[in-house]
Amino acid sequence: MAELNILVYPHAMEVGGSQLNAIELAAAVRDRGHGVAVIGEDGPLVDRIHALGLEHLSLPSKRRRPSPSVASHLRSLVRRRGLNVVHGYEWPPALEAAAAAYGTPGTAAVCTVMSMAVAPFLPATMPLVVGTAALQKHTAARRHGPVHLIEPPVDVRENAPDFSAGDFRAQYGLDGSLLLGVVCRLVPELKLEGLLTAIEVVGRLAAEHPLQLVVVGDGPARDQVAGHARKANAEAGRTVVALTGQLMDPRPAYAAADVMLGMGGSALRALAFGKPLVVQGERGFWELLTRESCPLFLEQGWYGIGDGAGGPELLTAILRQLLDDAALRERLGRYGRELAVERFSLHRAAQVQEEIYRTAVASAADGGQTRAGLRSAAGLISYKMRRRYEGMRGTAARDDFNAAVLAQAAADGKREAAR
Repeated sequence: MAELNILVYPHAMEVGGSQLNAIELAAAVRDRGHGVAVIGEDGPLVDRIHALGLEHLSLPSKRRRPSPSVASHLRSLVRRRGLNVVHGYEWPPALEAAAAAYGTPGTAAVCTVMSMAVAPFLPATMPLVVGTAALQKHTAARRHGPVHLIEPPVDVRENAPDFSAGDFRAQYGLDGSLLLGVVCRLVPELKLEGLLTAIEVVGRLAAEHPLQLVVVGDGPARDQVAGHARKANAEAGRTVVALTGQLMDPRPAYAAADVMLGMGGSALRALAFGKPLVVQGERGFWELLTRESCPLFLEQGWYGIGDGAGGPELLTAILRQLLDDAALRERLGRYGRELAVERFSLHRAAQVQEEIYRTAVASAADGGQTRAGLRSAAGLISYKMRRRYEGMRGTAARDDFNAAVLAQAAADGKREAAR
C-alpha cells in the first residue's frame, strides 16, 4: 500500500501522557513504512522525539492557542512537503490542523483527544480519536463525523517486568520497605487530590508497616506535594515519602516499585511492568485492578470519580490487602502484564491508527467541510468570549471541558444511587 506523509502535532512538549502517546505512536506508525515528523515547541520531549529517530519541526513556545499564524505555517508545510495527514492532539492543535488541511485534495486533518471530554466546537466532519469506550459512545451520539477508539497504548517491549531498576532505591534514599510508586505531572487538575491522599495514607500506614511512597514527576503543584511529604516524613521520623522530580526515563521507578498508583497512560505502563495497580481518580475514587474490576476501566478509562467521601479509608483498605498478601500482589501483577500485552500494545494501536489515516485521506473532500468549519469557528468564538467573561469574574475553570464531565458524572452517580 502507498506510503503516507504524516505530521503529528502534540499539544505540548512537556512530559505528559497525551504527548508521550502522540510521539510513541508516531514512531510506531513510521515503523509501518510511512513518513512521519513531529511538530511542536522546544521542550523536554524533543529529546524523546530524536531518540526515536523522528524529525522535529519547531514552533514558538509563546503563541496564541489556537493560532492563525501556526495554522498558516502548517498549511505551507502541507504544500511544501505534500502532507497527507496533519494530526493534532487535543483541541487547539486540532483546529489548526483542520485549517491547514481545509480545501486541499488528498490531505486530511485528524484529531485525538486523550482528555475526558471533547470540545463541542471541533469540526463535525473531522475524524476524531478518543481514548475510552464511554467517551466514544457519548461523542458519537452528538456529532456527525467518525469517532474512533484507540486506548492509550504502551510499548510492552520497552516497558517490561525484566527491566532493571538499577540503583533507583539507593539513589533516592529508599530502603527495603514495600514501595508504592506514582508517576505523574504534579498539577492541580485531576492529580493533586489523589497524591495528597496517598501521602496522608502512607504516612499513617508506615507506623505499622515497612512502607514507602515514591512520587516521580514535576509541575506547578510540586511545592504543595513536597510540603505534605515533609510533614509525613517528620511525623514518621524517617523517609516514608520521596520525591524524585521529573525523570525523562521513569522506567527504573516502575521497575523498583512493588505496587503502583496511577491513572491514564501511567496506569497502563504500570501494567506492562507487571505491577499491581490501584487506579486513582477524583472525589475519593480508588479501585484495585482485578479481573472483576477490569470491565469498569475498559469502559470508562483508567480513572474514576467517587462520591466525594471516604477516599483515605478506601485507599487504606486496599493497601492493607496488598501489604499482607505477597501472593495476591504477584497474581495481580501477572494479570496486568497479560492485559497490557493483549489489549494495549503499541503495535496494535499503530495498526488501528494507520487504518484511520487511510480512511481519512480517502474521504478528504470539501463535502460539508465549509459548513462544519463555519460552525466550528462560531463555537470557538463563543467559547473564548465565555472564558474571558468568566476570567474577569474569577469563575473560570482551568480545564472546563473536563470539569463539565466531572460535574455530569457526579450527577449521574447521584441519580444511580437514588434508584
